[in-house]
Amino acid sequence: MARHIYKSIEPDSQGLIHYPPEGNQTWATLYARQCRLVEQYACQEFVDGIKQIGFSVDRIPQHVDITRRLETFNGWGVRQVPALIPASDFFTLLSKKCFPAASFIRIPEELDYIMEPDIFHEFFGHCPLLTLKPYADFMFEFGKIALAAKPKDRVQLFRLFWFTVEFGLIQTKDGVRAYGGGILSSKEETVYSVISDIPKRIPFDPIAALRTPFRIDIIQPLYYVINSFDDLFNLISRDPLKMLAEARELGDFAPLFEVKGKAPEGCC
Repeated sequence: MARHIYKSIEPDSQGLIHYPPEGNQTWATLYARQCRLVEQYACQEFVDGIKQIGFSVDRIPQHVDITRRLETFNGWGVRQVPALIPASDFFTLLSKKCFPAASFIRIPEELDYIMEPDIFHEFFGHCPLLTLKPYADFMFEFGKIALAAKPKDRVQLFRLFWFTVEFGLIQTKDGVRAYGGGILSSKEETVYSVISDIPKRIPFDPIAALRTPFRIDIIQPLYYVINSFDDLFNLISRDPLKMLAEARELGDFAPLFEVKGKAPEGCC
């Protein structure tokens, strides 16, 4: 089956988006099944964040409502964007404490996987941890650093984001749990990342992460594990651009996947 072409849905004059019933049903289906999974496989901070935001269970939340709730925690909000945006736009929004979020939701035929980041991925996968200060502060500072970097450096610098914010694991008193938005918005990867004996799980090392290639269209073969969310914020004081130069000098690790040409550019 050919991939569906997704288009943004524009809000009305009050900033509200009118979703069709099928879209709201898709949200309800995704939300119900992921809530069951994250109770077992996500870190407690993520589960707490879901409760603090208070997502709608049977309809797609509005950007303005999520912004209103997030602002009460660490001053963040969400901004409607197309599915994939240029890196400069992505990091500009992070530097303004705005998380970019698409306005469309996947079709039922692509319920389990979508290459473009849709509103379920952005809202459910990423917004819960924006209630947590070390995580939110890392996102803010990382956005500023990446925005100041040379454009050619941003692609490799994004690996830090990929292996933490998107596909990160954390060590907890109950064992390894997921916190990455790319994991926790995926039915299959939520379980796979935590209990499968197939992928590698490695203690987080930022220079190693910067040397690790990835693909956006596969279940990840490797996950980096932090010990606490303070590990993320402490990255900022270690000068990510200096670490990038060291990683570049050492060179990339061999990919743990079949290389199928250049991955699509853009940010989640």
